[in-house]
Amino acid sequence: MADAKVIPFDDDRSRSGGGSRPARRRTGGGSGGRGDGSTAPVSALPGGRLPDDPLEGAADPQEPQRPQESLVREAGDGGWDRRIAGGLAFLRRRVTGDYEVDEFGYDKELTDQVLMSALRPLADKYFRVEVKGIENIPSEGGALVVANHSGTLPLDGLMLQVAVHDNHPAERHLRLLAADLVFQLPVVNELARKAGHTLACAEDAQRLLELGEIVGVMPEGFKGIGKPFGDRYKLQRFGRGGFVSTALRAGTPIVPCSIVGAEEIYPMIGNAKTLARLLGFPYFPITPTFPWLGPLGAVPLPTKWTIQFGEPIPTDGYPPEAAEDPMLMFNLTDQVREQIQHTLYKLLVQRRSVFF
Repeated sequence: MADAKVIPFDDDRSRSGGGSRPARRRTGGGSGGRGDGSTAPVSALPGGRLPDDPLEGAADPQEPQRPQESLVREAGDGGWDRRIAGGLAFLRRRVTGDYEVDEFGYDKELTDQVLMSALRPLADKYFRVEVKGIENIPSEGGALVVANHSGTLPLDGLMLQVAVHDNHPAERHLRLLAADLVFQLPVVNELARKAGHTLACAEDAQRLLELGEIVGVMPEGFKGIGKPFGDRYKLQRFGRGGFVSTALRAGTPIVPCSIVGAEEIYPMIGNAKTLARLLGFPYFPITPTFPWLGPLGAVPLPTKWTIQFGEPIPTDGYPPEAAEDPMLMFNLTDQVREQIQHTLYKLLVQRRSVFF
């Protein structure tokens, strides 16, 4: 397997596919009931006419009302009916091929109804992700979210994707830029494309931004996710600033993002470099539980996460040639990096415990 490239923004690659279409939803169900009046039963009059008096047939004020649990149970029954009907309709569309993906392979319906539903319990119940500053992500138009990367396995990117979708008022989707290795792994490759991930190259990133998408990038790459536990929350080098150049060309704001909690899910205390080279991986982690406990050692620790989005850095005020100015790119890259690092330190000071 070829060595993975971290953020190859200088590479040009193309994709092909179709357009996107929002998932169709099925509605349905109503409810009915019966009450007994004090002077006449509640029923249609002879000939099918309704009572002339609108109060006729109303329930006696002295009659005890039905328990609240009964009402909740009726509403729940209707909800389950709609869920089952929606699930069957979803399966029928998947079997018949009546769904579409965009030019990058993104399947919005599958992401909403399957992938997000599978990741949501991990974010809400296991890592208990707390999201701050979601208002800094625009409600419409493109934006580039730049975040720190950590955790040995890239769970932080998936949790970031759930956090944006579930907490943003417009339920926006985050389109992550992923390294080459992601698209070289079987199964993972297809799931990543279906979830909206695309190769971290300048061409794809700019195209998504110009289409008005929220794009996520983690410039540290494997240097960040595979760093030793002793270097936790210390940002690594942000590359050559390719993400800044892409944002300048598209004229979209850059939103710094700081993630606390991912560093401790797999404390990396060693790196089997020889084994990593044999497998074609950038590193092979050794943690207190892996590989000693086998598959059980791959279970992440249930740390408490905080994701904070900082104030956006606008780029639309720069001239078109600014994207070719190396000094400007260096300054903006350093500004984004310093803002993320400062917020990390601030969140760490406020954190009560790694797990609570």
